[in-house]
Amino acid sequence: MTARAAPAVALLAVAGLACAQPTRAPGPPPSAREAAPIDLTGQWVAIVNEDWRWRMVTPPKGDYASVPLNDEGRRVADQWDPSQDGACEAYGAAALLRMPTRLRIRWDGDERLVIETDAGRQTRNLEFGMPLPAAARSLQGLSRAKWVLPPRPAGGPGLAGAGGGPVRAGGYLEVETTNLTPGWLRRNGVPYSEDAVVTEYFARFTAPDGSEWLMVTTIVDDPRYLTQRYIVSNHFRKEPEGGRWNPRPCGASS
Repeated sequence: MTARAAPAVALLAVAGLACAQPTRAPGPPPSAREAAPIDLTGQWVAIVNEDWRWRMVTPPKGDYASVPLNDEGRRVADQWDPSQDGACEAYGAAALLRMPTRLRIRWDGDERLVIETDAGRQTRNLEFGMPLPAAARSLQGLSRAKWVLPPRPAGGPGLAGAGGGPVRAGGYLEVETTNLTPGWLRRNGVPYSEDAVVTEYFARFTAPDGSEWLMVTTIVDDPRYLTQRYIVSNHFRKEPEGGRWNPRPCGASS
């Protein structure tokens, strides 16, 4: 073998060894908890800084200003009776987070995020990555959740997520809820139907004073009672663990 040929043979040998190395099987994908780009757990209190007249008190009958009701929706709203004030129909998934309430958010395992409210004493289960169970319609319906991440910067490193998994910085939670029973968008009987689809976006941010905030944008699509999508936003401030919690159950409508 000539001296010139030796390096080429050595390179071929190294390449052969590299090809012979077994490929490592990819590991399982991270759970929803591990992949969380933001931490939504803890206790949060609603800060009602908009639509006070519809959220802090029960509006008078027929006050459905700013809700894009069709004729049928207005007809149903006009049938509301003040004796129904406090009924559980006002605490369904489409309007629950509009209430002046506190939230307790926690993980139940790695693929379910649970939201509890003291107003109305409601519980929502947000399911990640698994088929939703067959179930009867309910006030809180069935909620499918997923994390939405920003585009990965070219060549940028991954970052550790709130749950410990490698994710990109930023991101938010998207939730779609169906399988609802009819309910109210406001406590004065402004309706949504069992055909409604509720889409929510949960984002967390830090204010200049260092306080932690949760912003929830809610979009209600209801072909039965609405002429277009109904969109609202709600803000919650983080509270210390074990902070004030005042469970107040809702009641049955008469």
